[in-house]
Amino acid sequence: MKLPSVLDDDMIISYVLEWRSSLIGLRLYTIMPDRGGVVPLPEWSLLDPKPSTKAKPLSSQTKLQPSPKPSPHPRLFKYSYLLSTPLLLRKTPREHHSTAESLSRPPTMASAPCNFQLSRHCLASQPLLSLPGGEFARNSRRFVVYAREFKAHEEAVRIQRQREFKLANPRPPPPAPLRPGKVSPPLSVPAKIPRPPYVGSSELPELSRQFQIHDSDGIERMRAACRLAARVLEYAGTLVRPSVTTDEIDRAVHKMITDAGAYPSPLGYGGFPKSVCTSVNECMCHGIPDSRPLEDGDIINIDVTVYLNGYHGDTSKTFLCGDVDNRVKRLVKVAEECLQKGINVCKDGGSFQKIGKRISELAEMYNFGVVERFVGHGVGTIFHSEPIIYHHRGNEARGRMVEGLTFTIEPILTMGSIECDIWDDNWTAVTTDGSPAAQFEHTVLITRTGAEILTKL
Repeated sequence: MKLPSVLDDDMIISYVLEWRSSLIGLRLYTIMPDRGGVVPLPEWSLLDPKPSTKAKPLSSQTKLQPSPKPSPHPRLFKYSYLLSTPLLLRKTPREHHSTAESLSRPPTMASAPCNFQLSRHCLASQPLLSLPGGEFARNSRRFVVYAREFKAHEEAVRIQRQREFKLANPRPPPPAPLRPGKVSPPLSVPAKIPRPPYVGSSELPELSRQFQIHDSDGIERMRAACRLAARVLEYAGTLVRPSVTTDEIDRAVHKMITDAGAYPSPLGYGGFPKSVCTSVNECMCHGIPDSRPLEDGDIINIDVTVYLNGYHGDTSKTFLCGDVDNRVKRLVKVAEECLQKGINVCKDGGSFQKIGKRISELAEMYNFGVVERFVGHGVGTIFHSEPIIYHHRGNEARGRMVEGLTFTIEPILTMGSIECDIWDDNWTAVTTDGSPAAQFEHTVLITRTGAEILTKL
């Protein structure tokens, strides 16, 4: 079932009703953001045990009967409704009853005359939550119930077409689990190119507590570094095709960066052995380029950071390799849209916490998980600094953005688990269940009116 497009910020649970006219009944569903999709409730029973296509309309005094099995969801009402016409329902703390009224015009969500207001189009309310002892408490958050009308013949045709489509478009076999290949020695950098301070040490630098706010000269240097990073990333994307190894991509990226007089920031950072991060399929991030060739149907995130004139420019993008499964394509597309959603809330005085909220809202609509372990960060003369940018809902981010501040937003979305395993190289992070992951990243500059994407060509 397609998710409705009117899910809002404060919605924590929703019901979806399918109006099946041939059965004269309503089938109940729920949209649960924490589970990221439409969940049917089989334990809710229809009242009419023997429905027929010629069943008579039920009267307005039809009683509501409890389901034979208790609902496992404490927020869900343990009742099923059989309705034959658009009705106006009321629910009280002490009893459940229904009142049928003719609705001459579609109701509006903003001006519901009672707790429940139902038409063939929508229903809006503030739910009553079941509490121990049979009491009810009103929830301050709104939810929406949707009703969709189905004709028996149209339903049969839809099911038949769906079966034919599945036969004509079988799911491709899942790719083989990612395995480490052979890692070649680090590439050399010309001596004339300035190095970041951490080069030469195998210790991972601590996160700087400094918020990097730039003057006009610093902003211009940041723009130059970010433009170079964006050009390098665009070039790296043209190399993605089956049979190309990630080590070949690393060599090409390294040459382009050093030819521009810049230093590849990942090289030597905490002992990282390569000039770029290449994360394939289930690799969330920090993949080390190696001898493994890309295969048809792979996805690969390429993370480029350059150090130019004393400033870092950081960006990444997930690319498709060959013929990629449509579900994985959707993951990649939504991950890119999530990045843009996070950027859209950035402005002078904006809350850091809202970034994760907006990203999670969109990801949950498509049943994708948002990785919590890896975060965005401040960037400038220092590779990684405050502020920490969380990408998930309910994060602990505090403070507000100020003009001249630069940082990265880099959400990682997965089709399954958001937990990861770290390989023995102490860098490569892969999903615990082997599900694909996609990431996009931009460096942004906070301005008076919004945010400038520095790594966008």
